[in-house]
Amino acid sequence: MRYGEEIISNFDVEKDLELWENTSPNDYFIHITLPEFCALCPRSGYPDFATISLSYVPDKLVVELKAIKLYINSFMGRHISHENAANEIYSTLFNALKPKYMELRADFNPRGNVHTIIELNSNQSGQTSYNIQKNTF
Repeated sequence: MRYGEEIISNFDVEKDLELWENTSPNDYFIHITLPEFCALCPRSGYPDFATISLSYVPDKLVVELKAIKLYINSFMGRHISHENAANEIYSTLFNALKPKYMELRADFNPRGNVHTIIELNSNQSGQTSYNIQKNTF
C-alpha cells in the first residue's frame, strides 16, 4: 500500500480531523471547494463523483485544509448514497466546528442521465439563525 492510500484508509475523523483556533474577532466566510469527491454507489458499486462546496462562518474553530482533504478522500472506498454522503459530511463538520453558519453543496456528476445536487445549511435545519448577506464576486 502506498503512503497516501494508507493515510486515507486509516483516517479516523474523531482523531484526525484537525481543528485550529479562530483568532479573528471578525465574522467572515470560509469557502472550500473539493472537486474530486468519490464514493461508491451502495446499489451498483459504480463510482460516484462530486464537487463538494463548503462555506461557513467560523465561531471558535476552523478546519485545517489537509485534514478536510483527507476526510473527503476517506469516502473513496465506501458504499454510500449521495444523500447520506452529503448529510454525513455536513453533520460531521457542523458538530466538530460549531460554526455561526454553515452550508454544504454536493454537486454529483451525472450518471445514467441523472444529475443530483444535495444542499444543506444551518439556517434551514434550525441549527443556527445567522443573517446572511452574500456578495457575488
